[in-house]
This record gives sequence, C-alpha cells and structure tokens, in this order.
Amino acid sequence: MDFIESVKEKAKNNKKTIILPEGMDKRTYKAAEQILKEGFADLIILATPEEVEENSDGADVSKATIINPRTCEKTPEYVEGFFQLRKAKGMTREQALGILTSDYMFFACMMLKCGDGDGVVSGACHSSANTLRPALQIIKSKPGTKLVSAFFVMCVPNKELGANGVFVMGDCGLNQNPTSAELADIAASSAESFEYLVGEKARVAMLSHSTYGSAAHPDVDKVVEATKIAKKEYPQFLIDGELQTDAAVVPEVAALKAPDSEVAGRANVLVFPDLDAGNIGYKLVQRLGQAEAYGPLCQGIAKPINDLSRGCSAKDIVGVVAITAVQAGQE
Repeated sequence: MDFIESVKEKAKNNKKTIILPEGMDKRTYKAAEQILKEGFADLIILATPEEVEENSDGADVSKATIINPRTCEKTPEYVEGFFQLRKAKGMTREQALGILTSDYMFFACMMLKCGDGDGVVSGACHSSANTLRPALQIIKSKPGTKLVSAFFVMCVPNKELGANGVFVMGDCGLNQNPTSAELADIAASSAESFEYLVGEKARVAMLSHSTYGSAAHPDVDKVVEATKIAKKEYPQFLIDGELQTDAAVVPEVAALKAPDSEVAGRANVLVFPDLDAGNIGYKLVQRLGQAEAYGPLCQGIAKPINDLSRGCSAKDIVGVVAITAVQAGQE
C-alpha cells in the first residue's frame, strides 16, 4: 500500500470533519466528490449557492455540508468571538462581520476554534500568507511550540530511497532564514510529523553544501550549530549533520563521506537551511523527479490547518485532506 492510501486508511479508522473554505474553486468540488466517495473524511464546504452552481460542474457533493457564511445561523457567534479576539488591535464588530463574510478562511478558522470542524485545508486559490494569517490570528500556535513551520510529504518513484520512497522536507514554505535554534525546532517538528504519518523511525538530515566540515562558511556553521542544538534538546530523534543531499540519501555516497552516521544514506526527513533552498529543492524533486508533493503542511499550530500550492490538482487536495484528517486524529 502506498503512502497516501495508508493515510486514508488511518483517516477512515478515526473519521474527522475537514473544512474546505474555497467553494469558489472548481478543484474543491472535484476533490470533495472523491473524498466523499472514498469515505475517509466528512466535509464542510464554504460557499454561496451561486458559487456552488458556478463551480461544482456536476460533481456529487450531496454528502457534504454546504455553509454560506453570509447566512449561517452561527455567523453572529463567530463574529462576536472574532471581535473579542481582535478588539485590542482596534477591530470593530462591523469589521469582524465584513471579514468573516468575505474571507472564508477567517470564517473557517472561527468554525475550527469553536469546535465545529476538526481541520482546515485551503490555498488552492489563495496565497500561503492569506491561508496562514487567519490561522495564526485565530487558532495560534500549539502550547509548548517554539516555532510554527511548514513541511512537504514527498513520494518519489524510487522506493529504495527514504521510507519506501517517502520523505518529509522542511521548512519549504514558511520560515525565510531560520536561526540555528529555529532549524533545530524545525528538525524536531518534522521528525514528529514523519513518525505519526509514516509510522517509521525518523532519520533527520540537516542539509548543507558541506558534509562534516568539507566546506567552511557561516552558512555551514549555522547548520552545524543547529545539529548540536537538535541533538541536545531532542535526543528522542535520530538527527545528524551537516550533510550534503547525496550523502544524506545515497548509501554509497554516505559510505564515503559519513561512514559512521546513523542517518547518512538512510535519511527520510530532510531539513533545509533556508526557505530558498527548501522551496527550490522540493519543486525540483516534484517536477524533475516526478514525485508526488503534499503540502505545504503546517506543524506547530494548535489545530490542523494546511496550505495547498496554487498549482495543485484535485488529487493533491484529496491527499492533503487525508493527511489533515490524520493530524486531527493525533490532537
């Protein structure tokens, strides 16, 4: 069974309700039809009747709950809750109403905060900033979390690499230039995400253009320090670095460059030194390596909220909903 099918099975065993705020996008309905047919999650789609008519294209979403934020009976409750959260920032009730009835991601986050759903998936037609801003304003970070970060699950055709071809890559979507301490936190969060999604031991490679001191540069020093912090603060995970990508994932290269490492040659979690490297890296793997990419998925938010690439397909949405449902089951 491949990764996403195993995730769907986990989701079926602990069925959750996922909110889809993008009822104005045709891919939402195509994905929803497939999700409901497979039965691994219940769905709430936020849309006006006009948006459903314009975008559903005959997709059978009769088993989904369609909610119009402008007429929902709970909208006043959500407006009051949002106002209370943001009044110290100068927000009025009128502004709260305007935002919740025009920006469905804010509405979805208020639903989630009030317990009227278990997770949210958005981003097919909105930027990451427009997806994550409501999440951080309303849901906020998980208690004890030092840093909210983003990761991708990548499924590559070569099943000999990673965990039967599955990798977690972080941070590829949120933190621009993390410090050493922040990189250590990203490593630990990514390892945790890998272990509950994949069910195997995480082996975390702290990536660099250097392996074990083969190059000297402040960028290398940052990764070396991050590795030291991560090993000290998160001893429950196997973490090593600094490692070049080939040393991290190819056993033959690891035997030459890092023969004594428990991670090199067998890494299944790849932590990039900055957002440029992470974003470029995952897209190269996706487009040139023909990998399936699920994300950017969020870790460290108090409830499961996940982003989508605006270039996503309906199939991608199906996969991210399945992952979100499993995350909700972990809460």
